Amino acid sequence: MAGSYQYPKFEYEPPPELAVPSCAGRLWPVAIVGAGLCGPTLALDLARRGIDVVVLDEDDTVSFGSRSVCQAKRSLEIFDRLGVAAPIIAKGITWDTGHIFFGSEKVYSFNLAPERHFKMPPFINLQQYYVEQFLIEGCQRSERIDLRFRNKVTGLRQGNDHVALQVETPDGEYELRAQYVVACDGVRSPIRQMLGLPFKGEVFNDQFLIADIRTRTDLPAERHFWFDPPFHRGWSVLVHRQADDVMRVDWQLGRDLDPAEETQPQRIDQRLKAMFGSDLDYDLEWASMYTFTCRSMERYVHGRVIFAGDSAHVVSPFGARGGNSAVQDADNLGWKLALVLEGVAGSGLLETYHRERHAAAQENIRQSTRSTDFITPKFAASRLFRDGALALARDFPFARTMVNSGRLSTASQYLAQSSVGDSEWSSSVGVGAAAPDGRLDGALWLGDLFGDWFAVLAFVDKASDLLAMPFFGACRVKIGSHAICALGVARDHDSAVPGWTLVRDSSGVVTQRYDGRPGTVWLVRPDRHLAARWRHASTGDIENALAHFTRGAP
Repeated sequence: MAGSYQYPKFEYEPPPELAVPSCAGRLWPVAIVGAGLCGPTLALDLARRGIDVVVLDEDDTVSFGSRSVCQAKRSLEIFDRLGVAAPIIAKGITWDTGHIFFGSEKVYSFNLAPERHFKMPPFINLQQYYVEQFLIEGCQRSERIDLRFRNKVTGLRQGNDHVALQVETPDGEYELRAQYVVACDGVRSPIRQMLGLPFKGEVFNDQFLIADIRTRTDLPAERHFWFDPPFHRGWSVLVHRQADDVMRVDWQLGRDLDPAEETQPQRIDQRLKAMFGSDLDYDLEWASMYTFTCRSMERYVHGRVIFAGDSAHVVSPFGARGGNSAVQDADNLGWKLALVLEGVAGSGLLETYHRERHAAAQENIRQSTRSTDFITPKFAASRLFRDGALALARDFPFARTMVNSGRLSTASQYLAQSSVGDSEWSSSVGVGAAAPDGRLDGALWLGDLFGDWFAVLAFVDKASDLLAMPFFGACRVKIGSHAICALGVARDHDSAVPGWTLVRDSSGVVTQRYDGRPGTVWLVRPDRHLAARWRHASTGDIENALAHFTRGAP
């Protein structure tokens, strides 16, 4: 198979624990096992928060094959905060439109970007190996991250105040100690197996074939999904464009075909030419036959060992929920782990990581299972329902809500800690949601101003109004050594206010998204989810809300 991507070989270096006796006694704050999507994202997040971290990976390159190709808006916002979004966007294929076909007819189209003034697009299509490469390159630029390739964890021993890992390298074995270990080591997670933890879920026996082909095509940058097309009767097909003129084609094949035969180049060629015509000129880059499961651990926090990404939960690929969920795991965990390590918060804060991300995984599994049931109906009645919905969808919008070719990944909504604040709001964005971005005056984006810790966002008519508001003292509140970011959105800049960053919103986009009537205050978490809101807030309100969130109260 031809290849447009040159897989990097990351240099192995003998670990200092083998060469320098004094290094063997070092206690790392965090050790991350696995350098796929989740591990490096978490490492970058912790490093930005001043935490030293070591990343251990038994391989010395990125994942083979394109794998998770749809990078969702929320992931892009997280990557942007971590300083690695620019190369992903520059290299990837931006898209926001999808088309659903039934037989030979297009039944309807959808657009994921009905609103303007968001910094990040709804989706970027980029092969996972590129995303991993850009994340690792970001880690290599950080002085706080020690990346160790060809370092395989073979044993684990958990103590009261640390975890000891046995690590195998080409130069021998050594022990590495860390206050916390985060297992980002994939669906087969050796760490999970070492601890003897169950990974319960549902197995789907339907088989699917992925082929990445490199070809010049006029196919637009859109998502195309066919049900029962004339070139693959009775089944479904999904097509996405990727970087480097690579196109992904995903065929549903059923349960009975032989994977070894179906992944042969000549068999793939037959399928491709039935679909695109006999004159299709292409190179086959990668092919894989797969089945999948939807699984989740019962708990993601086990003492000082924490699970994230595919080691904690796995879903079907429909809806791009796997890789994007792993990135959100890292985003949720980083600030909590940092505050615990600094002694600002107790270990109860880590329990909120489990609660919030376990609930998110259950929602992803629910959505993924529904998508799978629609795409691969198991009974005659369910197939009749599916085909009826598709037939009606062309002319009746109500039927389009029933069509499910994979509900696409969105930002998780956290509800476990939403008890603080007023419930009478007209805004469609509520407490627990990801803080919406928006363009402000002077080519500023709201999301760029939040910083890496908690932020107070206040809406006023005039900047000078802040001086008279009871929450003015919020700009002096700290969490440990971390100052609260104080942002004021004013319609008029009539004065400067010490300790506050002031911006204008002449278009009203941000004010509308936050229902920002004068006096309105929002508290934004370090992962840029909305923590609390008030129509009239005092410094005490904000201080109490911060205490509520840092102690991990339900």
